[in-house]
Amino acid sequence: MTTPVLDVPPGLNGVAVAATALGDVRGEEGFFHYRQYDATTLARTRSFEDVWHLFVEGRLPDGSEEAAAFRAAAAPHRVVPAELRPLVEAVAASSAAPLARLKTVLSASAAALGLRPLVDLDSAGRKEQALAVAALTPAVLAALHRAAAGLPAIEPDPSLGHVAAYLYEATGARPDAAAVRALEQYLILTIDHGFNASTFTARVVASTGADLADVVSAAAGALAGPLHGGAPSRALDALDAIGSADRAADFVRSEIAAGRRIMGFGHPVYRTLDPRSTLLREIAVGLGGELVDRAVEVEAAILATLAELKPDRPLPSNVEYYAGVVMATLGLPRAMFTPTFAVSRTVGWCAHAVEQAGAGKVIRPGSRYVGPAIERAGAPERG
Repeated sequence: MTTPVLDVPPGLNGVAVAATALGDVRGEEGFFHYRQYDATTLARTRSFEDVWHLFVEGRLPDGSEEAAAFRAAAAPHRVVPAELRPLVEAVAASSAAPLARLKTVLSASAAALGLRPLVDLDSAGRKEQALAVAALTPAVLAALHRAAAGLPAIEPDPSLGHVAAYLYEATGARPDAAAVRALEQYLILTIDHGFNASTFTARVVASTGADLADVVSAAAGALAGPLHGGAPSRALDALDAIGSADRAADFVRSEIAAGRRIMGFGHPVYRTLDPRSTLLREIAVGLGGELVDRAVEVEAAILATLAELKPDRPLPSNVEYYAGVVMATLGLPRAMFTPTFAVSRTVGWCAHAVEQAGAGKVIRPGSRYVGPAIERAGAPERG
């Protein structure tokens, strides 16, 4: 029996395509959660590894010993395998964007990591390989960044936490605690966020039984789009184009008149404040500096102008606006903003892949044909 085709809204808005125990976004409430916990509370009170443990094991660590054990289990996987290092050097010398370089190396990592198709693994094997892929991602990104700049790779320090290790391996300088905590909170906030484009892509690929290298490289391709993970650098570009708060209103009016988006404002799900933006603003203000001061002033001017131009459509600042400000303040170049986003989102992608693989069902939606009239050979003429 043929399953009837259902018409759904563009972009699948409002359509539940799968069940998940990993979390949800409640846009009308300005709230999102990881499993049963408020995600912003986790970002305020927990380490990245604690929240990672929540996604892998389904619960927070039961005390400091279990937290330390999880951190110790992840640390060995932060070493770039010897088989991948020549590829890292070759890819870093290309003209590709940093996220494209990361995708290339991750897609080739299956053999080096001993990855197997998800369909051939049991639950424990899937979790083990998910840990390895998520741990390797920041190490590969940092190695690519330094190789592209003609700098030697930094040998991993297993005593460092996941976020501190990434900053150290990317910059070559041991970061201070304030910098680590600022980036850690940003990365906790971006581990997962409902069935966004990259997460849905990860689940589609995982549903085919492919390995996790295929999953994360495909998801990273979706993340690269300016309407998804590519927005933080563009939001900062807009801030540069505006310059000072007294020029913000004219900039917004010009962009809206031209039918363009104001990067860093509005969200397809939230109809009130983006809770990630609220916390990131606090983080940015805590870091301080000229860029942060200017961002706060320009934000206020943009919000006032948007409220005037679109009174019936709230367009509050979203996660991308202050994400770029925070990462720039920490010394990360703009080309690294979206790849750094991938450092945390890989944890979420892998968790979704493991969950989807357990469902044992290939995602295969239908479509409604709207092209020219069909000509079928041998079809009887209509009388």
